[in-house]
Amino acid sequence: MNLYIDTLLFTSNIVAPIFFIVSLGYLLMRLKIIDQGFIDTASKLVFTITLPVLVFMSISRMDFQAVFNPQLMGYFIVSTLIIVPFIWLFSHYFIKEPEDLGVFIQGSFRGNYGIIGLAISFNMFGNDGLALASLLLVCVIPLYNVLSVLALSLPMQQVSGPSITRPIKEIARNPLIISVLVALPFSYYGWGLPSAGDKIGTYFANLTLPLALLAIGGSLNLKSLRDTSGRSGWSTLIKLVIMPLVLTLGAWLYGFKGQELGILFVLFGCPTAAASFIMAKAMGGNAQLAANIILTTTLGSVITLSSGIYFLRLWNLI
Repeated sequence: MNLYIDTLLFTSNIVAPIFFIVSLGYLLMRLKIIDQGFIDTASKLVFTITLPVLVFMSISRMDFQAVFNPQLMGYFIVSTLIIVPFIWLFSHYFIKEPEDLGVFIQGSFRGNYGIIGLAISFNMFGNDGLALASLLLVCVIPLYNVLSVLALSLPMQQVSGPSITRPIKEIARNPLIISVLVALPFSYYGWGLPSAGDKIGTYFANLTLPLALLAIGGSLNLKSLRDTSGRSGWSTLIKLVIMPLVLTLGAWLYGFKGQELGILFVLFGCPTAAASFIMAKAMGGNAQLAANIILTTTLGSVITLSSGIYFLRLWNLI
């Protein structure tokens, strides 16, 4: 029981600052200290500059060769490519609006692994766990972004007309995918930025989460939360319960155990990433629905992540 309480408190300590900044954004918007212009500018700044810099800094500092694990990376890629089409098919049953469909799909699979996932992995397994968890960023960031671009752009073709080249162009010019490709040689060959460049990159990277969360909070309103409660509820159920349960069970049946199984559970069970709001807004999706999904999954993950870790340890699986 103490283990469950410790894990619950640790997860809460990670989620609480995120929820606080989102709430602050909501309050500042209501007090008219920030406005829609700020939200639009902040979202664009995060999407085009600060988030790509954060991704670059995270991957470029990682020793790729030291933590390379093809089985772990392969399972994540294959399992994600299997479950996302099922989410897509399910969502077609009750979502007809193109601007909502892609946001729902993205919110149901795209986890906040780079922030919450790495922190929990470090707490569970120390530096060895952090190194192994960081390796998955090389797969997580490009795969999640490619799938998110497809999820957001393909439904919109119902409005703009079919186009083969549009999704390809969206993927090719996505700043997050570009940042991964630029960072990989630095990680693989052990290159480093000059001291001044490293400091500048760190400054920009540190802007990402506060700006993104303030923009999310400013976009929230109680009416939109009520109107989209069914959709955000289903997305939260898929993201926090169905996806981690199914894919972690699959990982255990495949043969993963201990540290690897724990890291995969955290990866699949993380709340929806703040970047999903930024990308939805940039690509014409329903930004309010995206913000609502982030809020509900972030709050719900306090219980689901800590419960999952508790039971995995209780059953001696990690």
